[in-house]
Amino acid sequence: MAEEKISNKLGPLLKNQLKKQSLSMRKLSEQTNIDTATISRIINGKRKATPDHLKKMAECLNISISELYVAAGYPIEKNQEHFDSDIHASIDSIQNFLESSNLYDKSFSIDQVQQELTKYEQYTQTEEGKETILSKFEEKLRSVGSIGPFINHLKDMYEKFRLNKGTAVELTIIGSSLLYFILPVDVIPDYIFPIGYLDDAIAVKMVISFLSLKN
Repeated sequence: MAEEKISNKLGPLLKNQLKKQSLSMRKLSEQTNIDTATISRIINGKRKATPDHLKKMAECLNISISELYVAAGYPIEKNQEHFDSDIHASIDSIQNFLESSNLYDKSFSIDQVQQELTKYEQYTQTEEGKETILSKFEEKLRSVGSIGPFINHLKDMYEKFRLNKGTAVELTIIGSSLLYFILPVDVIPDYIFPIGYLDDAIAVKMVISFLSLKN
């Protein structure tokens, strides 16, 4: 019964979006490469949408993927809890979640996130990197939606970066976190939503902790 209720939340949402955009299920199928029969079963609550289905639908219907995940019954709220706990405890929790989800078969470590942040620190110091942050942050934010407390921290960081509030070192570190969020190539790929944003939350927490040590 619980799964049926969850499925029925996604169905009306998709129907409403299709109606608003004057799209048929067949047209949605063509644009997403999801079989029309599969879309019909998802809308009618006879099949649970996979993360890949939701990603493609979100892109096609121009709706935040987090909204689709909530409607489909994926536990986004539980993933938010990782941000407020100790970083190392969070790493263990994320690894356990990844192993149990069967959505990602690689290991996850804090060193991997740190290596990516270091790489993005260098990119932040280039004109291309700065332009990427200033031109792509809002777009990425809209596509993701509000999926956790780390989003508010990212918004604060973006304002500091945009207004150039901070030392050169601080802005470089902040920029690395913003690029980690904006660019899709992370330790955990963003397309594996919602777990694809857990490492982004960890990256934000690491940057905040580092900046607090400098103050």
